[in-house]
Amino acid sequence: MTERADSTAPATGVPRTVLVTGPGGAGRSTVAAATALAAARRGSRTLLLSADPAGPGLGAVLGTEGAVAVEPAEVTPGLWAARVDPADYFRTEFLALQDRAATALDMLGARRLDGEELTELPGSEQFALLQALRRAAAGDWDVLVVDLPPLRDALSVLALPERLRRLLGRLLPAERQAARALRPMMAQLAGVPMPAGWLYGAAARRDEELAAVQALIEAPTTTVRLVAEPGPAAGDALRVARGGIGLYGLRVDALVPNKVLPTGSSDAWAATLAAQQQKCLDEWGEEYGSAWPLRAVRHLGRDPRGLDDLADLAGLAGLAGPGPGGDPEPYRDPWWVEDRREEDGLLVWSLPLPGAVKADVALVRRGDELLLTVGPFHRIVPLAAALRRCTVSGAALTDGVLKVRFTPDPGLWPRTP
Repeated sequence: MTERADSTAPATGVPRTVLVTGPGGAGRSTVAAATALAAARRGSRTLLLSADPAGPGLGAVLGTEGAVAVEPAEVTPGLWAARVDPADYFRTEFLALQDRAATALDMLGARRLDGEELTELPGSEQFALLQALRRAAAGDWDVLVVDLPPLRDALSVLALPERLRRLLGRLLPAERQAARALRPMMAQLAGVPMPAGWLYGAAARRDEELAAVQALIEAPTTTVRLVAEPGPAAGDALRVARGGIGLYGLRVDALVPNKVLPTGSSDAWAATLAAQQQKCLDEWGEEYGSAWPLRAVRHLGRDPRGLDDLADLAGLAGLAGPGPGGDPEPYRDPWWVEDRREEDGLLVWSLPLPGAVKADVALVRRGDELLLTVGPFHRIVPLAAALRRCTVSGAALTDGVLKVRFTPDPGLWPRTP
């Protein structure tokens, strides 16, 4: 018997989302803007959200005056654009925390900080992006296109909601908050004060916010669009990132080779570079073509500027703007458990990890969780109820699928006649 997750269930309450990323310097902002414009011209109410810092970058690509604003502003009919502001996010969150902890700070005699003297700390960018994604998911948008940071950073951000929810669940379990009526008695018995209720309330609010972002990332209507300039460095980056993409369960709807030079140039330098790019494209087609459709974008001979250039790029690459949730999506293999107790006395958990190699894969069973590693990427996943009553008896990576074998524990498994 094989149990599979339902990968076709419709998403509820989330827009059709395209997460655009790729190795640095490949032009991902331009491809993100072209994708968003194509969606808007299909009649979808579209938001283009940029994680780039303040500056003229995305505004120049869109042909607007100055930098893109923090709040969504209409660029052209059907298309709005906004950017993430880490400094504003950090200032708002810190001041709110300071207000909630005012009593304790006053008891300690601490001087409270003003908003003007606050500057964001390292890591604020990731949390500000998650907050912006949560707000965008709750907005009235048909399509959301997100211009993410470079590839490795983007994968870290997309894995963050699940990791943070797990940490919150371990440090402040919800069941402890349910026992708040007993807290005074427990404090007397233990001789130490129990955590304040506001701490659990804050954790619950954070968990709810993170759950909304996680739902957006994992929704069947969310895909990743990879942008890379053909070349050895980009090829290496894609090869490494492929393991993380599979480990985190992300779906890629297109690999967009950008800035592709035309062949047949009379200039020897340009012809050599074009030939090198074409060789790389052939290799990418062979390596990724079956799973990631290639949508090459020809070099315009200049930096794209304005809506007309963006429309030309989308047309050249065949980047049809995504519709509001109804477009067919590439099939995403779920992780499934195969019941082979009658044949081999085993349960086999299959985890598709396309492109992974044996030397880069490791797994460790710890309690009711499995710690998975693929290259530089890590994920901790809870075991299904049936697998918790088993011991790990082996694993093998075959044809891009990691099969973990579980042997039922006679002391925990219910006996059958």
